[in-house]
Amino acid sequence: MTMHTTAGHGHGGAAHSDGVKVIETTLEHPIQIHLWEDRTRGELWVPTYDPTGLELLADDYLRIAGNNAVDNGQRTFEFKAVKPGTHRILFEKRMGWKFTAEDRRVFDVTASDPSSRRSG
Repeated sequence: MTMHTTAGHGHGGAAHSDGVKVIETTLEHPIQIHLWEDRTRGELWVPTYDPTGLELLADDYLRIAGNNAVDNGQRTFEFKAVKPGTHRILFEKRMGWKFTAEDRRVFDVTASDPSSRRSG
């Protein structure tokens, strides 16, 4: 499974030893998180986050062209921080018939307020 992150202004994510990916951004710049899904198997990434710290702007799915019987592609979640600080997003790969997550990805989004840097 391949995964990468892209911040709205070109930052990638750095991984901690515990597997948590860290993304740094500002309140002005949305971030994008890209995850692969195989919908033929019933895979679906479900994000859990605090809506008082982050706003989900978009949730898009780009199917990869190929065999008509296979439905896999890249899911893109776009978030924007609504207050400064570190906000955690937990993604769980769910399958319709299972009660437990098949896989997990954790991201810590650290958002700074660019206006506070200008005042000096």
